[in-house]
Amino acid sequence: MRASAFQTAVRLVYPPRCISCGDLVESDFGLCGPCWRDTPFIAGLVCDACGTPLPGQGSSVAEYCDDCLTIARPWSRGRAALRYHDNGRRLVLALKHGDRQDLARPASAWMARAARPLLQPDTLIAPVPLHWLRLLSRRFNQAALLAHGVGRETGLDCCPDLLIRPRRTPSLKGLTRDARHAALAEAIRVNPRRAGHIKGRPVLIVDDVMTTGATLSVAAEACHAAGASEVCILTLARVGKEA
Repeated sequence: MRASAFQTAVRLVYPPRCISCGDLVESDFGLCGPCWRDTPFIAGLVCDACGTPLPGQGSSVAEYCDDCLTIARPWSRGRAALRYHDNGRRLVLALKHGDRQDLARPASAWMARAARPLLQPDTLIAPVPLHWLRLLSRRFNQAALLAHGVGRETGLDCCPDLLIRPRRTPSLKGLTRDARHAALAEAIRVNPRRAGHIKGRPVLIVDDVMTTGATLSVAAEACHAAGASEVCILTLARVGKEA
């Protein structure tokens, strides 16, 4: 009774607010009606390799976007929760650069729903790592927050330091896909202390955004080299041609 009364009092003082615009909502970590409408959730037919939405109806046969038809992906399957557009872009940037760590909770729930077709009972979840200098300046790794949340939502193991980034890389913004791959060459490796966790297991690599897929490719290659049985990828948002 006391706990219930305390929660009621807290809600009176701090009522739930929309995570996007701040308007009042019915539950914590939710979106109001207009913001939900304006958030570009991915649903329906998607590319089986990266999760980008495709025109047409769903089928039992895997479909692929133009990029994934022409680029050899080192992972098996992929999904994304949002298009990196409008409110989807604003939410990603708020999490990544706006210190809105509270967004990781609803975002990871959206991602867990999108990831259902990829998951196996022994899937190991791992975030894309940051170099320690980048982590020091940013104070947190948004991919690790999302990976932890996806693990919580799915009940699967999450290993936040499965992958490491021993070499600092320059900003990838504005670079072509080939230039991104060149900049990232051998920049991500499996943590030697966690090598025993990965051998023979499927791995789900988590990141906030997929643009060209260069970072995810390097991470997937590292997992395969360490003996992963399969690698899939999951992102909060997918950059599309309309973004």
